[in-house]
Amino acid sequence: MARRTTKQDLPDDFEEHILDIDVGEEMRNSFLEYAYSVIYSRALPDARDGLKPVQRRILYTMNEMGLRPDRGHVKSARVVGEVMGRLHPHGDSAIYDALVRTAQSWSMRLTLVDGHGNFGSPDAGPAAMRYTECRMAPPAVAMTAGIDEDTVDFKPNYDGRETEPSVLPAAIPNLLVNGTTGIAVGMATNCAPHNLVEVVQALRHLIKKPTATLDDLMRFVPGPDLPTGGKIVGLDGIRDAYETGRGSFRMRATARVETVGRRKALVVTELPYGVGIEKVVERIKVLVQGKKLQGIADVKDLSDMEKPTHLVIEVKNGFVPEALLEQLYRMTPLEDSFGINAVALVDGQPRTLGLKELLEVFLRHRYEVVRRRTAHRRAKAAARLHLVEGLLVAILDIDEVIQLIRASDNASEARERLMGVFDLTELQADYILDMALRRLTRFSRIELEKEQAELLAEIEALDAILGDEALLRTVVSDELAEVAKTFGTPRRTVLLESAGTPVTATAAALEIADDPCFALMSSSGLLARTSNAEPFSTGDGRANHDVVVSAVATTARGEIGVLTSAGRLLRLGVLDLPTIPASANDPNLSGGLQLSEVLSLAAGERALALCTLATDGPGLALGTRDGVVKRVNPEVLGRDEWEVIGLKDGDEVVGAVELTTGEETLCFISDVAQLLHFPASLVRPQGRSGGGMAGIKLGAGEHVAWFGTVDPAAPEGSVVVTASGASTALPGTEPGSLKVTPFTEYPTKGRATGGVRCHRFLKGEDTLVLAWAGTAPARAAAASGAPVDLPAADGRRDGSGVPASQPVVAVAGPLASRLAPRGVTG
Repeated sequence: MARRTTKQDLPDDFEEHILDIDVGEEMRNSFLEYAYSVIYSRALPDARDGLKPVQRRILYTMNEMGLRPDRGHVKSARVVGEVMGRLHPHGDSAIYDALVRTAQSWSMRLTLVDGHGNFGSPDAGPAAMRYTECRMAPPAVAMTAGIDEDTVDFKPNYDGRETEPSVLPAAIPNLLVNGTTGIAVGMATNCAPHNLVEVVQALRHLIKKPTATLDDLMRFVPGPDLPTGGKIVGLDGIRDAYETGRGSFRMRATARVETVGRRKALVVTELPYGVGIEKVVERIKVLVQGKKLQGIADVKDLSDMEKPTHLVIEVKNGFVPEALLEQLYRMTPLEDSFGINAVALVDGQPRTLGLKELLEVFLRHRYEVVRRRTAHRRAKAAARLHLVEGLLVAILDIDEVIQLIRASDNASEARERLMGVFDLTELQADYILDMALRRLTRFSRIELEKEQAELLAEIEALDAILGDEALLRTVVSDELAEVAKTFGTPRRTVLLESAGTPVTATAAALEIADDPCFALMSSSGLLARTSNAEPFSTGDGRANHDVVVSAVATTARGEIGVLTSAGRLLRLGVLDLPTIPASANDPNLSGGLQLSEVLSLAAGERALALCTLATDGPGLALGTRDGVVKRVNPEVLGRDEWEVIGLKDGDEVVGAVELTTGEETLCFISDVAQLLHFPASLVRPQGRSGGGMAGIKLGAGEHVAWFGTVDPAAPEGSVVVTASGASTALPGTEPGSLKVTPFTEYPTKGRATGGVRCHRFLKGEDTLVLAWAGTAPARAAAASGAPVDLPAADGRRDGSGVPASQPVVAVAGPLASRLAPRGVTG
C-alpha cells in the first residue's frame, strides 16, 4: 500500500512554493503548443519534398534498411516498428496508414512504396501489417538519392539519440505529382495529383524563363491528372486554384453505352478520384428503392484484375441511356467535386501557394540540393587527389620510403620522418603507413597517374558548376528531364471545358432536324458536331486544349465511320455526338465526348480518322506500319463494324484518309526520316479483304511513322512537319527537334521506292517521333491538348530541327480542304 506523504515527512529547510496560474492563459498556451505540433509535425507537408513528417520518416527508414526495388519485400510490421522506435513515436496505426497510402495506385499518381499483399481498395481497408510486405518503389529511390552527400540538413529525433532529415533531396516534384490531404488545427490542405511529365515540362520552362506567367505554365500543366483517370468538367476552378491556391473542379466518371444481351447498358470504366465502386452501387440502390431513379434494370460489378473498374448498369427498354447517365452524374458519386486548398510549409511557415509558387519552391530546393551535392563531391575528390599526390611522391623514391620506415622505432617517428623528408602532410603520411606494401608497385603508379588525371578533370567540372549559376540550372533541368523519362506516364484524366449538350429525352432527339453539320475529332480523342466549321477551318486561332485532326461533312441524323489502327471501320451515329458552339474567337472541342464513351476499341487500338459512309466516289486510302498502301472500294455493310484491309501479323494501320477525287498525292514518312510521295492513281483499288500493295521500301527494323494525303492542286501551300528524338526515350517525355519544310522541296518518286531524306538527326537523335504533311498553316498539340508553337518553314529538305518547347503528339492543318460535302448515309 502506498504511504501518504505528510508535512512532518518533509525536511526542515523545505520551503513551500505555490504558483498561481491563470487557467485561461494556460489553456491558450497549451492549445497553441498542440496546434503548433499538429501543423508542423503531423498534418502539413513541406513544399519542397511534398511529404508529411511520417511519410518522410518511412522513406528514410526504408532507405536506411536497404529495402530497395532490387531487394526482397519485408513485413510491413518490421518497417512500422523501425519508424516508430527510431523516429515517429505516434503509434503504429498512423504509420501503417501512411505507408499503405503511398503504396495505393488509386491514391498516388506515382506510388512510392511497392506493396505486396492486400493493401485495400477504394472501398475497403488493407490487411493488418503482419500480413503485408513492402519495399521502396523506384520513385522513392529518386526521392532519397544523394541523402548521404550532405544535400539536406539533419535534426535530432524525438529523444535526441539519432538524427533524421528535415527534408528529402526529392528529385521528383512530389507535392504536385502525388498531391496531399491533411487536417491541422485551424487549417487544412488538399492538393490534387498531376502528371509528372507535364510538371517537369513546366519546371524546365521556368528554369529557362523565370519570369514566365501563369498562362505560360498552364500550357504545360493544363490541369490535374488523377490516378483513377476519369474526366474533369470545367476548367475555371483549376485556373483559380493555380492562381490563388484555392479553387474547385468537378470530376466525372468515364462511361460508355454498350449493348448487353437485349438491353442497352452504361459501362463505367473510370471513377472520380477517391470514389469506390461499392459507394456508387449503394447509392444507386438507395435511389432505385426510393423511386427517385427510374430506368435501371440491374447493376453489376464485373471488376477484376484485368479490368480494375468495370461497372455495368443495365438500362430498361424504352429509356434513353444518355439521359439516364446525366441523372446518375447528378444524383450519384459518378460525378464529384474536388476542392484544392494548396497549403504547405515554406521556410517553416504554412502558406497557400499557387502553381508558380509551388514550382519555384521546388526549384529553389533542387538548386540547393545540387549545389550542396556538388560541393560534397568536390571536397571528396579533392581529398582523394591529396592522397594520390602523396602516393605518387612516395613511389618516386620507394626504396628510400621503405628504408625510412624500417629505420623508425615507431609509427609516430615514421610519420614525422616521412613528413620532413618528402614534404608530405600528416594525412598523406598516415595513408602511406596504413597501405599494404604490395600496392606500391610500378603498375600502381600507372593507375595512380590515371586516377590523378580523372580527379583533376572531375574537380574542374564540379568547380564549373559551383562557379556558374547558369550551368547549375542546366544540371537541374537535365536531371528533371531524366526523371520524366524514367518515371513519366501518359495522361489519364481528360480535361473538358464544359459538359457539352446532353441528350435529355427520346422526344427531344426525334425533334432534331436532319440539318447539315460537321463531325470533328480532336488530337486527344474528343468527338463533337458543329453547325459551323468556319472557326475551325482557318487554322489561325489558338484552341485552349486541342487541335482538330479529322473532320467530315454530314447531317445531324446521319451516320459516319471511324477508321482504326486495326484496319476496322466502325459505324457511329452523328446524333450521339454532343453539339458544341463554334466561337470565332476561341474554336476548341473542350465540350466534346471522349471516343471511348461511344465506341469499344481493343487494347492498343487507336482511332485514326473519320469518314463518310458513301457508296460512291474514290473510296479510302490506307497506309500501314510495314509500308503497305491500299485503296479501298467504297462499300457499306449492314452491320456496325467491318474490316477494310487484311493485315499481316504484327502490322497495323498508321494512316487512313477518305479520298475526294482520287487524284490526291499519297505520302509516306518513315521513322528514319525518309519521305516518299506519289499519285493515288498508281494504286489499284481493292475490295475489303485485299491486303494492299507495296507503298514505300523500308530497311530492316524500319517502319512508317506517318501516312496521309496532300492536295495536288496546291502543293506550294503544303508543308512537312517532322520531330526527331531518341528511340530509347519514353514517349511524350522528350521535346525533340522540330522542323517545318515546304512540301515542294521533295521530288516525286515511284511507288515502292525508298524516297528522299526529310530530316537530319542531331547528336543523340535516331528516329522521328512525329511526322505530318498537309496544307499550311499547321497547328501542333501536346499530349494534354495544349497548343505548341511550330518553327518557321525551313527550305532545307534534309536539314535538322530546332528544340521544341514540349513534346508534340499531334499536328493538323486547316479544315477547309477536308470539309468538301459528300453523300452520307442517313
